[in-house]
Amino acid sequence: MAELIQSLDGLEALKSSQADEAPKHVQKLDKYGRAYATGKRKNAVARVWVRPGTGKIVVNEREIETYFARPVLRLIIQQPFTTAARTGQYDVVATVSGGGLSGQAGALRHGISRALTYYEPELRGPLKKGGFLTRDSRVVERKKYGKAKARRSFQFSKR
Repeated sequence: MAELIQSLDGLEALKSSQADEAPKHVQKLDKYGRAYATGKRKNAVARVWVRPGTGKIVVNEREIETYFARPVLRLIIQQPFTTAARTGQYDVVATVSGGGLSGQAGALRHGISRALTYYEPELRGPLKKGGFLTRDSRVVERKKYGKAKARRSFQFSKR
């Protein structure tokens, strides 16, 4: 806003020069060469660190097989790597808290996806197309007064 535009032609030139500059995503690493991101799902929050490695995933200082015993949850966590064709190339260290196991697995998937885009910005396209970068904001609806649950009413009796 340093210069004042006097005509419509000047406005067109300013608009076209700004349109050419697409947002550039740059690599964001800490001093240890890791990418950090936070993932959320329901009431669960996952803090995720990603670095190059052999594909080892540690959650709350435990192996993924012991923390997430159900294969479906482990499959959910591996989805960003399979979509980006990076299976077995990154080590993940994560701490999760809050919610249940399903919410924690979703939060971990969200955090891994975001951390991968910080480590390799060119992976943003396939991960966004797969829907892994969008925070799933669905949470449990609160209970209302005068109701048995959030929407369920008490049984009606005429007499």
